[in-house]
Amino acid sequence: MTTPPPDQALICSARGCRAPAVFQLRWHNPRLHAPERRKTWLACPAHRASLGDFLDARGFLREVVRLPESPTLES
Repeated sequence: MTTPPPDQALICSARGCRAPAVFQLRWHNPRLHAPERRKTWLACPAHRASLGDFLDARGFLREVVRLPESPTLES
């Protein structure tokens, strides 16, 4: 995953969703990727379960972690 500019918010990877991402779903396809390689999908709270379930059903999901809070975002 490339890091966007600081003024660009990270958004959920679910199709059509424009909500801010809160979670990173780190995964890999063992048939295509080396074991140490990880790809990342971003998820908002509403799509964390559905995206995770999709990856987990295929045996791809490796970990889910919260995104660190950006020091540039105001609360």
